[in-house]
Amino acid sequence: MIVGLVGIIEKKEPTRIELNVQGVIYEVFISINCSSKIQSKDITIQTTHIIKEESSNLYGFVDKDEQKMFDTVIKINGIGPKVALAICSTFTPGNFATIVANKSVDMLKSVPGIGPKGASRLLVELSGFVVDGDDDKSSIHIQEATMALESLGFKKEQIRKAISGCNIGDTAELIRQALKRLQR
Repeated sequence: MIVGLVGIIEKKEPTRIELNVQGVIYEVFISINCSSKIQSKDITIQTTHIIKEESSNLYGFVDKDEQKMFDTVIKINGIGPKVALAICSTFTPGNFATIVANKSVDMLKSVPGIGPKGASRLLVELSGFVVDGDDDKSSIHIQEATMALESLGFKKEQIRKAISGCNIGDTAELIRQALKRLQR
């Protein structure tokens, strides 16, 4: 099992790289978010190695939270590596955790390859998905903002929809952004 590679990028495309590791060139599939984070030719990349009867593919990540997200989503029945990479390309791990926490089916349906049933199934199976680091703080901000907006008389479903489209900063900023969306 290949869990990581250190090498020089020979070729970079938006969703894949060819990585030269001491004369052996590996094809590594990556998300668009991962591709945008790669700034130099020399990289260290964590990988998830998926071996099937007909293929053996490497999926690369520079962010361990993105790898956790990919590895978690790929375990769900009916979600393959292409859809999992599409999710990683569409959402950051923090945004994805927020979408799961808010049970935002509409946001998940925006991912290529995910329909209404798939989005609902994903949300049910991923309830409780969290990422490490700053995203623990973001879930606290979401909870605080939700309570504040409920106290102003907004319904939970309205709040979920409004918050799912906001950038998470601090609680006050999240409330401001959500109120703007709720007033439309």
